[in-house]
Order: sequence, then structure tokens, then C-alpha cells
Amino acid sequence: MADAAIRSEGLTKKFGDFTAVDQVSFEVKKGEIFGFLGANGAGKSTTIRMLCGLLEPTSGTAKVAGYDINTQTELLKRRIGYMSQRFSLYEDLTVEENIRFFGGVYGLGADRIRDRKDWIIGMAGLRGREKSLTRELSGGWKQRLALGCAIVHEPDIVFLDEPTGGVDPVSRRNFWDLINELSTEGVTVLVTTHYLDEAEYCNSIILINAGRLIAQGSPKELKTEHITYTILEVETESIVAAMTVLEAQPWVLKTSLFGTRLHVGVADEAAGREQIAATLANAGLSAGSITRISPSLEDVFLHLLERDNAVTGA
Repeated sequence: MADAAIRSEGLTKKFGDFTAVDQVSFEVKKGEIFGFLGANGAGKSTTIRMLCGLLEPTSGTAKVAGYDINTQTELLKRRIGYMSQRFSLYEDLTVEENIRFFGGVYGLGADRIRDRKDWIIGMAGLRGREKSLTRELSGGWKQRLALGCAIVHEPDIVFLDEPTGGVDPVSRRNFWDLINELSTEGVTVLVTTHYLDEAEYCNSIILINAGRLIAQGSPKELKTEHITYTILEVETESIVAAMTVLEAQPWVLKTSLFGTRLHVGVADEAAGREQIAATLANAGLSAGSITRISPSLEDVFLHLLERDNAVTGA
């Protein structure tokens, strides 16, 4: 399609008898932030490596920036940026040496590298640290430097594989501000993450489990399509005991733990409140508060994962 930056059709990768990615098909529109979600080992990184031309598919194909990943890998690599979950930096090089190295890899001339280095240093907040060894930087600085090196050549599409792992919450938020800026400038961003709160920032999302696509849509679409019941958040001192008691009730549609709170799915809010309070009281447990909440992507993901595992017997 004319507005598709990435188009995957039946993408599959097998390692011996193990299928890491199984018939995955999706589209990413130009300029959007596209979230690729799944638990560790679900097949996210394998899919990204195929889309970047770094790993040959067993079957299926994809077009990225208009280039076929099976036959036009060298042309493709000139149009994309890739940032791995380990930040793709050389720890024994200085900040500016990393920038010059990656600029050279992407074929930039000396003047262009100098211009881009100035931009990256400013973007990453590294002025005065140009000659610092990369291994001496904090996680947040390494993260922003790695992004700068991945887009030093100003690609049309950037792939970010678990880019916020191992950094503090403030650095995570600042990094997403940078992702939004890139999208505003027309850059297509495909990002894998297991932080479901981050997926709220994406325009579109796909969820994968055991290498298979199990849902796709915008955050709002996923919530309204897959969570059709009322979710009540229960505060109680004995959360595990409360969950055990409630999940045995026929009127409870879903239970899940969220930190120190319990989420309970019911068909009717008023009746659900009364039934939860009465059931816990009969079991000698107390509920501090019972509050209706809007479903989160975590609610969606847990619901879909449980449903998919029930179907496949996993």
C-alpha cells in the first residue's frame, strides 16, 4: 500500500523444530509509532531482525521502505535505523568516536558527520562529555546516544528493540518524548517493549504470543474490543487469599493481581460490588475499597494471553 512503511506477509522463522515467528502479517503506516508487544521470548526481536535484513526468514516476506527483505537487503539497510536492546554502542570508544564510527558506517561525509554529531550531542544532553568513554555513561545517556547513532543518517524508519530496558522511569519518559518528536518529523518508529504502560503512546499495536499474532489495533480499539465486562479494583490486606476466594465464584469473569490491588471482572457493577464485599466478608476478609476502573493494556494483554494459552493448551 502507498502509505505503508512496513508490510509483512506470513513472516515465519524456524530454528530446527522450534518456530520462533509463525505466519506474522501486519502493516505499519508511514510516520506512525507502532508497538510490537509480547512477553520475553515471544518472537519480537527475531521479527525485527528479519525486517532489518539481519536474519533470513524461513518463509514469508516483507517490504520495508519499499524494499524486499529477501532480495534487497543492502538497499533496505540504507533507509532504516536499528537500535538493539543492548544499545549497540562500543563501550571502549568515546561519545564522539561512537558517533563518527556510525556516521562512517552509514557512508556520511566528514562535514555531514560533524553536523549530525552536534545534533546528537545536544539531543542526548552530552555537551561537555564528548570525550567521555561510553562505558562511563549512565543508562539514560547511553540510551539517548544509541538512538542518536541509530539515526545519524536520518533514516525513514527506525527499529527500537526494547529501548527502555534497564533505565530509570524519568529516562524512559524522556526517551518517549524523543520518539514522539521523530514521529512528528515523519519518521516511522517500530518499537518492541514489554512495558505495557509505554504501549499507550503508540498509534497502533500488535500483540504476539509464542511467535503468533494474537491481536492488533490502536490502544483504544484493543480495550473496547476485548474487554467487554466491568473491571472492579479491590483493595484488601489479604490479596492472594481474596483472589483465591473470588475466582471460585461463578459470577466472577476474571481475576488478576495488579501490584497490591486485585482486578475483578464482573458483568454488572452494582451487583459485583455487593457480591465481592459479601463474599470476602463471609471468608473473614475485608475490602478497603471497591472501585470501577477503565481497562488498561495490561488487562487486555493478560486476557488475550490467557485465552490464547487455553486454545493452544500452552
